[in-house]
Amino acid sequence: MTKYLDYMISSDPIRIFNPAVEASKRKLKSIAVINAGHLPGRTLQRREAKFNYWAFAMITKGSGYYQVDGGEPQRVEAGSWFCLYPGAVFNYGPEKDGFWDEYYFTVEGSRVAEWLESWLPDPSLVKTAVMDEKFIHKMEMTFMLIDSGVPSNLDRAAMRIEAFMYELVTQPDRVQESGRGGLVLKVIEDLAESLHTMHEPAELAARHHISVSTLRRIIHDYTGFPLNEYIHQLKIGEAKNILLNTELSVKEIGEALGYKDTFYFSRVFKRITGISPRSYRGRGGQ
Repeated sequence: MTKYLDYMISSDPIRIFNPAVEASKRKLKSIAVINAGHLPGRTLQRREAKFNYWAFAMITKGSGYYQVDGGEPQRVEAGSWFCLYPGAVFNYGPEKDGFWDEYYFTVEGSRVAEWLESWLPDPSLVKTAVMDEKFIHKMEMTFMLIDSGVPSNLDRAAMRIEAFMYELVTQPDRVQESGRGGLVLKVIEDLAESLHTMHEPAELAARHHISVSTLRRIIHDYTGFPLNEYIHQLKIGEAKNILLNTELSVKEIGEALGYKDTFYFSRVFKRITGISPRSYRGRGGQ
């Protein structure tokens, strides 16, 4: 990490994270972290800026503007986030005599194209989300992974960036849905976010102040699957993603998802997908 004070950019110490790890040592091939940083109290405006990679900027304090290819300037407030990407020209920053606090992450890889196709619409528009302490903590934890210099941690950081970017994009939908079934969504999200540290049903139910029988009913009514089967479905979905985007062994993937018996993990995978984990990887997911 580089930490320094530059009053041309910010009135507070700036943190810049530049991972110094050879690409060949990373197992995750479809997405990689180029750099990241925190610019508290930023005052610098960028004019006619161009970028070679995709970057995502989250503004947690202050305000300013964002403009793409000479279009209409868009207002940026605390809780706003925006994209910076190749092939466009950007003007952005706090207004004169103003400031903002900025977190940013720069990435490269084919997976960004999948984001754009599947769930990252209108990258030229400023968007808003709730960036509370929990979300800031996620970004700080990602900084720690990047700063470690460990190749596997850089892969984890890239996956964390994908996860919280997806969280930002889908947050408005989840807020809208929470009025119709907040408890259901919280339970479903809890399951999806704890695949690598899966808890017993009793512990999960207690965390949401419901009985185990209510937990099982919620999952079955919402998904059509019994609780245990739904957990298998989620885990195998995650396993498919890891198989295609890392070089982890089948044994390592199974263990990471809580399957201590590799043969059992392979049987569950084949039952759900129709093919073995090795065949799925070999076919590129086809």
